[in-house]
Amino acid sequence: MTFDYSSFFHSETEILKQQGNYRTFATIQRDIDTYPQAVFHTADGEKRDATIWCSNDYMAMSRHPSVIEAMTKTAMRCGAGSGGTRNISGTSYWHAELEKTVAAWHAKEAALIFTSAYVANMTTLATLGRKLPDLVFLSDDRNHASLIEGMRQTKNDKIVFKHNSVADLRKQLQTIDRDRPKLIVFESVYSMTGSMSPIKEFCDLSDEFNAMTYLDEVHAVGLYGPNGSGVAEERRLSHRLSIINGTFSKAIGVFGGYIAGEQKTIDFIRSFGSGFIFTTSMPPAICAAVTASITVLKENPLMRENYFARVKMLKEKLRVSGIGFRENASQVISVTIGDAVMCKHITDTLLNDYGIYAQPINYPTVPWGEECLRLTLSPMHKDSDIDHLVESLGKVMRVYNSTQKPQERAA
Repeated sequence: MTFDYSSFFHSETEILKQQGNYRTFATIQRDIDTYPQAVFHTADGEKRDATIWCSNDYMAMSRHPSVIEAMTKTAMRCGAGSGGTRNISGTSYWHAELEKTVAAWHAKEAALIFTSAYVANMTTLATLGRKLPDLVFLSDDRNHASLIEGMRQTKNDKIVFKHNSVADLRKQLQTIDRDRPKLIVFESVYSMTGSMSPIKEFCDLSDEFNAMTYLDEVHAVGLYGPNGSGVAEERRLSHRLSIINGTFSKAIGVFGGYIAGEQKTIDFIRSFGSGFIFTTSMPPAICAAVTASITVLKENPLMRENYFARVKMLKEKLRVSGIGFRENASQVISVTIGDAVMCKHITDTLLNDYGIYAQPINYPTVPWGEECLRLTLSPMHKDSDIDHLVESLGKVMRVYNSTQKPQERAA
C-alpha cells in the first residue's frame, strides 16, 4: 500500500483545527497616513475598518519620512536587490555602513547583518555548537524558537535552566567542568510574558564559571537605553556580553537582523556560518532605511519616553477595567486566556464586531494553557483608540468569563 501524502497532510492540519491552533491570516491593508487604522479584507471580499493592535512595529518607524526617503532614494540609485551573497557581489557600501552603525550602537567592535534575527540566531548558535570543542549550551526555558532551533541543529549538550533563575543557572553551571566551553543563552525582554532577564547576575555567573553569554535583544532594541540599543545599554552592561542579537524588523520598523560583539567573534561567524555565507544579502535600500531609522531613534530619546508613558497609561486603564494581564516592567501587554479555541473566538469577535485587530497567540508560540492576546501599542494610537480597545475588550471578556464554569474561572 502506497503512502497517501495528501491524506496525511490533511489529517495533521485537521488536528490543529480541532485543537484551536490552526492559524488563519487576516488580510490587512496598511496606510502610512492613517496608521494604526487599516482596512481589513474579509474572506468574502468585504472591506472593513480596523485598528491594528498586534504589530511589532513598536515605534511606527516603518512610516517615518526619513526611513522611507532613505529606502526609496537608495532603491532608485541601486535597484531593488543586492545581486548575490555577501561573498559574491552582495556586499555594498550600505551593508558596510550599517554594520558600523550597529557595532557603534551597541559599543561593540563589530557587527554582522542577516536577513532576519531568526537566521542570525540560528546561524550563530549552530556555528558555535559545531566549531567550539565540546560546547555546552545553557538555555533559559522561555527562549524563542530561533534560539532553540540554533542549538537543536547540533549534537552538543544542552541544559535548560528555569526562566530567569540565577539560582538554577548557578546550580547547572556547577555541574560542568570550568575549562569546558559554555554558552549562556537568554533574552532581555521575553515577547509573550514581557518579563525581563537579570542580565547583570547572568554576566556575573559567566565570569565566575568561564562562560560566554548570548543575549537576544529583539524586543528591546529601539526601545531601551539612552541611545535606544536595548536593555543591556540601559543597565550599562553591553561590554559584559559576548554576543548581542537584535532585529531591524520590530522597533526599528524595517527588515533584517544582526549580531554584535568582539571583532574576532564576529569574523569567526562570518567565516564559518553557512546561514550567512550562502544567503543572498539584504537589498542596499533596506540597509539604508535601517541606518536612517537607528539614527532617528538614537537622536530622539523623547520618543521612547513618550512611548512608555502611553504604555503605562494603557496598562492602568486595563487594570481599572478589571482586564487581567501579566504584570511586568516592559512594553509587552499579554492578556491570558488559557484556551486556544476561546482565544481565537475572542480575537475574531474583536475584529468582526469592534474593528480591533489582535491575533490569538497559541501553541507552540506559548505553552499549552497560556494562550493569550498580546497587545502592542504604538506612538500613533490615539487616546480614543485606547479607550475603544479597553471598552471593547472589557465587553468581550465579560461574555467570555460568564460562559466559563466556576472551576475554570478559579483555575
